[in-house]
Amino acid sequence: MERVRAGVIEHGSAEVLRKAGLGERMDRDGFVHEGVKLAFGGRLLRVDFKDLLDKHVVIYGQTQLQKDLYDAIENAEITLIDEADDLRLDDIEGESPGVTFTRRGQTHTLLCDYVAGCDGAHSVTRGHIPPSAGKSFERTYPFVWVGVLSETPPVSDEIIYANHETGFALCSMRNENLSRYYVQGSAEDQLDDWPDDRFWETLIQRLPDSVSDRLVTGPSIEKLVTPLRSWVSEPMRRGRLFLAGDAAHVVPPTGAKGLNLAISDVVYLAQAFADHYAKGSTESLDAYSDTALSRVWQAVRFSWWMTNMMHRFPGVSDDFDRRMQLTELEYLERSETARRSLAENYVGLPL
Repeated sequence: MERVRAGVIEHGSAEVLRKAGLGERMDRDGFVHEGVKLAFGGRLLRVDFKDLLDKHVVIYGQTQLQKDLYDAIENAEITLIDEADDLRLDDIEGESPGVTFTRRGQTHTLLCDYVAGCDGAHSVTRGHIPPSAGKSFERTYPFVWVGVLSETPPVSDEIIYANHETGFALCSMRNENLSRYYVQGSAEDQLDDWPDDRFWETLIQRLPDSVSDRLVTGPSIEKLVTPLRSWVSEPMRRGRLFLAGDAAHVVPPTGAKGLNLAISDVVYLAQAFADHYAKGSTESLDAYSDTALSRVWQAVRFSWWMTNMMHRFPGVSDDFDRRMQLTELEYLERSETARRSLAENYVGLPL
């Protein structure tokens, strides 16, 4: 089964997609969310993006955005090569780098000016920036998200992040009759540990009664276990190779930043290439890694903060940690300034 991936599109990311001619289906089929809800202590706190910032996010699945991108490539008659194996890069610190790969039993080499490594978390291109040429930073979280996709109406018209003494939960949606739910599980959990009955019982326990009373349960049509980690590689460039997206950084899904960071990386890199070919300048290319990493670390910070505030940390959390979480959430409840800060980061910092 094809995974129906999440998709919280930041305000600025949505504008980028529209300007690129990729916003028609997103605006037609996506869901505009003008706020987000935090559940704790048996109650709900709504952070109102519209009121605080006059901005919103769009809920639009990554698989749908990917389809839009593929359609745009086809319509522009751009050559797309898939099913490529044995990828390697040559001369990335020279004047004429090459990308060599095998396809259908034949070896091919593409000569180019620059290489953009946008090949995801299991990146091949990333291996061409060895540890001796940079540094990586990592935080692995001691729990997982257990996710269920069900053909049921969403329990809420906006995303709910729930902090409960037994662990985290999240309620999201893909359309009017397709819901995505997550609960925090232990780092050792496997899919077989989470039959549907256990999942729904845990989710109901972690939601306020005002929410769980409306929850419609049903058979899962997809179930997954997702580890959580933060990882950043510095720099995002070596010679004529530039990394973008998950090839250079990974964030936990708590802050909904992964897709949006990939978009911002590509915006910076595209602008740098445009400057280079229009003006003959390498200034923006030379600044790309620092420019991108500045925004990356802001998103890593926000995702780390949300993850720490909303999850139960086994083996570490004690009564003090629990009180600090609740105090942080209560501060958000009382302080418009605190809610504005959360909203500013959630809808996306300026590109």
